Amino acid sequence: MTTPHPINQAVIAQALHDLRNGQLRRCKTMGFADEDLAALKEPAMLSVLLNARVPWCTVQINRSVLQRVLSQMNDLEQEIANVDRMLRLGASTEMVSTFYGLTHQEVALRRGVLGLPKRKGRHPVLTEAQDTLLWQRWHPQLQIRNIDPKDEMAMLELTLDLAQELSFPASVIWLTLQAWIAQGLV
Repeated sequence: MTTPHPINQAVIAQALHDLRNGQLRRCKTMGFADEDLAALKEPAMLSVLLNARVPWCTVQINRSVLQRVLSQMNDLEQEIANVDRMLRLGASTEMVSTFYGLTHQEVALRRGVLGLPKRKGRHPVLTEAQDTLLWQRWHPQLQIRNIDPKDEMAMLELTLDLAQELSFPASVIWLTLQAWIAQGLV
């Protein structure tokens, strides 16, 4: 004995769900006509459709939408990796909030997930020697990478690279670079 076709059952389940929720247009978009929808209201007709052993509907994959959904997953994974990197390198809650829209609570939770200590207060400012070292690393990189100082994402990437290289907190580097840019020292 063969079993009912699962595609038929899935389509009927979706159509009944949509009808119960007043989504008549969604049913029509699936291909149902008014007389088909009227048949779904009768238990005997519904049973015939549910138990049909041959598929009376087809599935078609919309590849462009599928690829867009899959790329969003990659973007989400990249965003999570970027936030984690920022936090590990000493970015402030305000920086993460500005770039990725996370709330203070979400940033605190993310810090906890990463096992980072709770931050208390601000990072100390750079010493004169650290300031000089940062300038010596930052200014040539700005030229080599051909970064427009107004391109905040490119500046963030450079900030994180410098934080990793110099072991200075990213928030301190960011504030220093923004002050230099504001002073026109680019």
